[in-house]
Amino acid sequence: MPFLPITVEKMENYGWSRPDFVIVTGDAYVDHPSFGTAIISRVLESKGYKVCIISQPQTDNDFKSFGVPRLCFLVNSGNIDSMVAHYTAAKKKRSDDAYTPGGRAGKRPDRAVTVYCKTLRRIYGDVPIAIGGIEASLRRFAHYDYWQDKVKPSILIDSTADLLMYGMGEKHIVEIADRLNGGENIRDLKDVLGTCYAENVNDYVPGSSKECPSFEAVSENSPKGKEQYAVSCKIQQQQHDAVRGKRVIQRHGDKIIVQNPPTKPLTTQEMDEVYSLPFMRDYHPSYKALGGVPGIEEVKFSVIHNRGCFGACNFCAIAYHQGREITSRSHESVLNEAKAITKMEDFKGYIHDIGGPTANFRFPSCEKQAKSGLCPDRKCLAPKICPALKVDHTDYLELLRKIRELPKVKKVFIRSGIRFDYLVADKNEEFFDELVEHHISGQLKVAPEHISDNVLRRMGKPGAKVYEEFKRKFYKKTEEIGKKQYLVPYLMSSHPGSGIKDAIELSLFLKKEGLHPEQVQDFYPTPGTVSTCMFYTGLDPYTMEKVYVPRTPEEKAQQRALLQYYRPENRKFVLEALKKAGRTDLIGTGKNCLVAPDKTSFSSNTKDTKKPQKKKKTIRNIHKPKKK
Repeated sequence: MPFLPITVEKMENYGWSRPDFVIVTGDAYVDHPSFGTAIISRVLESKGYKVCIISQPQTDNDFKSFGVPRLCFLVNSGNIDSMVAHYTAAKKKRSDDAYTPGGRAGKRPDRAVTVYCKTLRRIYGDVPIAIGGIEASLRRFAHYDYWQDKVKPSILIDSTADLLMYGMGEKHIVEIADRLNGGENIRDLKDVLGTCYAENVNDYVPGSSKECPSFEAVSENSPKGKEQYAVSCKIQQQQHDAVRGKRVIQRHGDKIIVQNPPTKPLTTQEMDEVYSLPFMRDYHPSYKALGGVPGIEEVKFSVIHNRGCFGACNFCAIAYHQGREITSRSHESVLNEAKAITKMEDFKGYIHDIGGPTANFRFPSCEKQAKSGLCPDRKCLAPKICPALKVDHTDYLELLRKIRELPKVKKVFIRSGIRFDYLVADKNEEFFDELVEHHISGQLKVAPEHISDNVLRRMGKPGAKVYEEFKRKFYKKTEEIGKKQYLVPYLMSSHPGSGIKDAIELSLFLKKEGLHPEQVQDFYPTPGTVSTCMFYTGLDPYTMEKVYVPRTPEEKAQQRALLQYYRPENRKFVLEALKKAGRTDLIGTGKNCLVAPDKTSFSSNTKDTKKPQKKKKTIRNIHKPKKK
């Protein structure tokens, strides 16, 4: 079947009188396997269920498009959190939305999942509602809300939904569909892996579980309350493991939130089946007149070959959503998708990415993981690589070689994250060599994030020396093959643990390396991450150590400005930061100074501010090798 129905007329054209499921989503309808709505709808379709889609509803009539589905409403906010879609880290309104026709902002409400569910309840009353996707998944327990600066209850409480699906949903959506189709009530589905539900305290049957401190305890705005929040965060992170994870509960007044253990990751065969479904790989044609959906551009000619990330950086939600377990597709499955891409009308010969959350992970981190789960109290790659970690790029390299040989393919790029510490740890440098020679479009994006080991430790990242080693090898290999290629490092300001002195250390590194980042990401405290717990509590939940947190708008502006010290408009903040840190030695016009002492315009390359400087042609935001 082509696109699934988004109107009653189209549904009737298919010969349906009523859908089994109606998906309500905050995104435009894009039928591509990078979009959660597309995957869930196609999986249900493949099992014989009738699915209709309400995309970005604005009025009650939009919600009434198909009436009450036979089995259930399924609600998500879209591919990204609706609050992140609407606001910057500085809480300023964004002017665009890549997942809306024409890129226009404002087509989904704040906290879309809650708003959509409450609207359905108001219109239809006691109908079955299940929620999923990133917004629901990361808010399944009591969580700190950065935008309201307080701890909010589980989204199950606020939204009044019956069931929450967390993580990747293919397995549990099929079980839920089959059981609803068999006559069970959605409120009786209390044993589905990968789901959460709210139970009345008097009806709860105790069992083997881990109990988090209650919503009342973790929401108390006091040192004790924040300590309890950190304890809760640690329990939730440790139990998010498909092998050893237990049921987790958290009391909310007269309700108990119950999280069943995570569902098992898809096997390679199951993952192949999902990606073989008949996706149209494009946005719905009704959006063409509105300018299309910008979000498709990055993924239209890309292939996802894996899921999960055992890197598990503290500021990243992937491990808490997809899990730390790596699952991957077979070569045949990836090649079939790549072949399909080459037959697309607007394909120009370039496959933009063969990647995933972390492009160069193909297998579990170690043999122990499959049997007993990932270690609850340590990371595979940070602060140092675990001796048990299996580092091997041979299978990924073989896959890339096969795709390079396909007819019509001119170039295969890798644009999703390369975990450079994992790459450096591989004693066999064959993949590194071919990455540099074949798979970079002039620039390789990597994520050192910071240069201060103090900050990197709080981020769950390796020390700065690892990036230095990777950078040295990258430019050596690039030079050997006679190419001009550059590193584009992602950097983050104001992460928990980062003081002004750490920000200055990063600024000096940028100056030394000739880096002029045009975009700098301030730390964004989104629900569900370890770093957000640090931001709110001032504690590392794993060690309960106190963590310095830059909170004030003034200090956050100073840290951000230090990463772009060369901009005249940042001069005031840089001066304030250097004086505050007692680093007035960096104020001047000397070679090692960051900012001029007077009010004249300043360039990082200026030695004498009185002499006009000839403007140099530079490539911004690029880590270039230093001249010998």
